[in-house]
Amino acid sequence: MKIVIAKNAGYCFGVRDAVDLAYNIAEKEGEVYMLGDIVHNENVVSDLNIVGAKVVSSLAEIPENSTVLFRAHGTKNEVWEEASNRSLNIRDATCPLVYQIHNDVKALHAEGRKIIVIGDHGHDEVVAIADKAPNTIVISTPEEANKLKKIKKAGIVSQSTQAMENVQEIIAILMTKIFDLRFVNTICYPTKRNQEQIKDLAVIVDVMIIIGSFTSANSKRLTSLSHKLNKKTYQVADESDIDKEWFTNCSIVGISAGASTPDYLITNIKKRIESIGKK
Repeated sequence: MKIVIAKNAGYCFGVRDAVDLAYNIAEKEGEVYMLGDIVHNENVVSDLNIVGAKVVSSLAEIPENSTVLFRAHGTKNEVWEEASNRSLNIRDATCPLVYQIHNDVKALHAEGRKIIVIGDHGHDEVVAIADKAPNTIVISTPEEANKLKKIKKAGIVSQSTQAMENVQEIIAILMTKIFDLRFVNTICYPTKRNQEQIKDLAVIVDVMIIIGSFTSANSKRLTSLSHKLNKKTYQVADESDIDKEWFTNCSIVGISAGASTPDYLITNIKKRIESIGKK
């Protein structure tokens, strides 16, 4: 059984930098506090906890004079202010590409535009983006776009890990509702690249495996995209999720992984599939 791994499966540079920063701080200081999961992967969060990077649900749980590490997805302004007022040592792991979206939102708002974010309601990144301008509208689906009332002047950005097809469909609808529309394509390059690689790989393999947490938006989108092209697409969090029955009469397996998936999980799953193929 042949196994083909997508060239850029797994960690994007923003996630890798954030995780490395958490490890480095924990190693130097003994502990660091993360307000929520630094990335959407339970295995990564568990690994970090072992070395002293602890997850808390509020700043009130963090002892005075401690270090707080803000997540890769971005952080609301009020949280920054609260952390500063408590004199916590703030370290910021926000992805530079997410920061660019914040700047795009501020620039569009400065032009007097109503801000619309195409993204998942309640997602950490979307919440932080929406916080950069007052009364921001979040639209997740074409159905929501159809319900939007007409707007004279709007600026539109998207969550960095959105599927291009979803964004294009929503933009097509918004163009009929907004007189003066300016759209900044803020889907990040790693997302575009990984989605294109999925499109190429899923059609040439018998079974497609997507590795990623089920809390990870980009992993779920990769799975959805792959499943449209290959019905034998399965998402797994780690090697324990693998079902050997998936590989019956299978000659070639494709593997990709979400941007929050560490390298060792890809290696472990590859080895697990290899062991199934030898039986």
